[in-house]
Amino acid sequence: MAETGGFSRFWQRNCPIIGHVLIFALDTSSPAGSTAVLRDEKIIGIVSAWTGEIYSSRMFRQIDFLTNELSISLNEIDLFAVAVGPGSFTGLRVGLTAIKGWAEVYRKPIAAVSALEAVAIQADSQARHIAAVLNARRGQVYFALYQRESDGAALTVDGSACVATPEEFLEIVGADFTRANTRIVSPVPELLDLALSRSETKEWAKLHAERVSPVLAPYVGRIALRKAQQGELADPLTLDANYVRRSDAELHWKAPVGS
Repeated sequence: MAETGGFSRFWQRNCPIIGHVLIFALDTSSPAGSTAVLRDEKIIGIVSAWTGEIYSSRMFRQIDFLTNELSISLNEIDLFAVAVGPGSFTGLRVGLTAIKGWAEVYRKPIAAVSALEAVAIQADSQARHIAAVLNARRGQVYFALYQRESDGAALTVDGSACVATPEEFLEIVGADFTRANTRIVSPVPELLDLALSRSETKEWAKLHAERVSPVLAPYVGRIALRKAQQGELADPLTLDANYVRRSDAELHWKAPVGS
């Protein structure tokens, strides 16, 4: 999310990102939610645990554990980084609310990062074209297409994030995505395996979905550093989630009779 309003400009003037940067990164978009602290691009601490308990309910305990282990407090953080979706509606709301509160209290900037970009950045460095895929449940996947820039590290998104069935995903990306130096990456590649095996497009037989880590906070932090250096900062007023699709409540809502 690029810096847009006067409040964001105040953030940049008064909280410049210079020198070494201590980054607090948070991902609450999935059951494998995670928290990481980075100094520039170096990870100095990370917590993630996949349990039956939803991440948003254990998040604050894990943050307390991490900050105590590292002997740091949140007021020492220079930049807050957060995954803004797509993903769990409840998880994202909890994570964004927490980041907004800390950023406002400690007068620090925020970098908003797509969870799909945090997946895509894990692709092999030789991949020029990348499709990042996440589980959207209901038999669907979230995905976005990226191109690797000439520096070999930064990614440029090609279009908007989408939600579709695995079969629709293959149809949307089409034959143009079967070229060389192409990767499909996902923390849950098995979501695409059946669709790939059944595809009538022969070129898909040459591809497979590669598994990457579901622990996204470290990658959120690294992307956030680059965004901050480029001035792409958010603040508590402008920060918002990217749900991609409507929530169950919205989908099932019915207007009152006569309204």
